[in-house]
Amino acid sequence: MKFSIRNSIRWSIFISIVTFILACIFTVASTTLLEGVTWAIGMLVVIVLVFIGIFFDIMGLAAAAANEVPFHGMASEKVSGSRHAIFIVRNADRFSNFCNDVVGDVASVISGAASAAVVIKLMSSFGDGNEVMRTVVSVVFTAVVSALTVGGKAMGKSFAIHYSTDIVLFIGKLFYVLEHRLKIRIFTPKRKQKTNTKRGNKRARTNQSA
Repeated sequence: MKFSIRNSIRWSIFISIVTFILACIFTVASTTLLEGVTWAIGMLVVIVLVFIGIFFDIMGLAAAAANEVPFHGMASEKVSGSRHAIFIVRNADRFSNFCNDVVGDVASVISGAASAAVVIKLMSSFGDGNEVMRTVVSVVFTAVVSALTVGGKAMGKSFAIHYSTDIVLFIGKLFYVLEHRLKIRIFTPKRKQKTNTKRGNKRARTNQSA
């Protein structure tokens, strides 16, 4: 895909708007889920947000690391999702930007805010007299969430690099199912235009001149 400053600016503006909308949705959803629930369910919500960030981080890195060549062979054999996979690889910069920088980072930020809310609920259950326990719980829970996020993304990066082709094909198959069975079209892979007519015209001209 050729680089264009105009397209880059348009994409930056578009992705900023999408990030703002997704951040609002994630914040409202997490706040709604955390209200009126116990700290145990709140911890579950935080873990789900962490794994969402890891999952999208894997998808974005796999798209950036994948090679386009294997998918052409799959497309010639009419493997479902292969054309979508080619489109993903050709637009890996935008796809990885959306997965890693938009969904992944937003999920990380929201999980941090949600973990703080869970810590407050957990600390309130110990009462006012046990300050040491409240401090220990706060530090340990925050450290566990941070370690789970960083460790999960580190393992996910290794997995994404070594199995990039399989991951991108899996994503392509998901898009294929959404498009053909659920009628939800995310994008339409561009097909190459046939050049047989141009070649035929050239041959006809050469024959006439001869």
